Amino acid sequence: MSSFGTLFKVTTYGESHCKSVGCIVEGVPPGLALTEEDIQPQLTRRRPGQSKLSTPRNEKDRVMIQSGTEFGKTLGSPIGMLVLNQDQRPHDYGEMDVFPRPSHADLTYIQKYGLKSSSGGGRASARETIGRVAAGAIAEHILKKINNVEIVAFVSQIGNVAMNRDCNDPTFLKILNTATKDSIDATGPIRCPDENVKDEMVKVIEKHRDSNDSIGGVVTCVIRNCPIGLGEPCFDKLEALLAHAMLSVPATKGFEIGSGFEGVKVPGSKHNDPFTYDENLKRLRTTTNNSGGIQGGISNGENIYFSVAFKSAATISQEQPTSTYDGKDGVLAAKGRHDPSVTPRAVPIVEAMAALVIMDQVLIQNSRTSTIDMLKKH
Repeated sequence: MSSFGTLFKVTTYGESHCKSVGCIVEGVPPGLALTEEDIQPQLTRRRPGQSKLSTPRNEKDRVMIQSGTEFGKTLGSPIGMLVLNQDQRPHDYGEMDVFPRPSHADLTYIQKYGLKSSSGGGRASARETIGRVAAGAIAEHILKKINNVEIVAFVSQIGNVAMNRDCNDPTFLKILNTATKDSIDATGPIRCPDENVKDEMVKVIEKHRDSNDSIGGVVTCVIRNCPIGLGEPCFDKLEALLAHAMLSVPATKGFEIGSGFEGVKVPGSKHNDPFTYDENLKRLRTTTNNSGGIQGGISNGENIYFSVAFKSAATISQEQPTSTYDGKDGVLAAKGRHDPSVTPRAVPIVEAMAALVIMDQVLIQNSRTSTIDMLKKH
């Protein structure tokens, strides 16, 4: 399906080499001040051609609001947004008529639908995420206004070079508490806030780029000032919704929240997050945050933080032994312009999907609490 969300709902459209890509966003309240200038910064952070660490495909990715606003204010009706595809080279994909590209969706699309896009990855292309980022920018815009929610993602690993992601480490904890989009972007195209490893990460990407190869990485994201009580028991736990959102992004291969997989090494006596009373906030808080801001599937008011693994980009210019569609052995050297590592450009995509989940859950929780308040009056 091409839709995500329940009350705050986004439907994306478009293929990698069609005329445009974009989305329809439902659930945006009326009267919100909103123009393209509120959305464009995130699309600019996502766009290709930003540096020598990304694909040279040169797309400006200028967003145009088509519906749902008037005189700079939302109407409460669906918001349509469009981004033109301009730097297209469909002739770069002639080999797709002969070979299903290794680790791409070419073969599975044919097996499922009986046909596929003749150029690029079609709906499997990362161009599809433009609609997500545009919708996520609106969600962030609303969340910032109503609860001062801050969503910041950054690169925490490239290949074998990794930051310390232990939330009890003072350096990592400081990043989770203080990093901003501006401070992350100020670290350069690698978008890693750790001075001890970011230059080495750049070298790893450059090494694989120069070898016509690719390399994967990890994006870590923190959500600050998230309202308490988001998420549902059982199947719609908040971490399950975040995992669903993140693993729907192209090239993702793993998700962990809080202590994640490292948490299995820690006994419960040390992994548990004890409670303490905060006099300033007048509520209970936890002294540690191995839970990652979610307990019992429901947000508890602490920072929500998680990490998403991105595989090495499937399209590389090296010759690869493979098979043609009719089963004959062959060699494929893909053409086109592709990222040696998708990880740095994935940062705003991760932020967008996090914003969509939180915005949707805010509306769902508000509908519950407003109904409770109405019942109390009767």
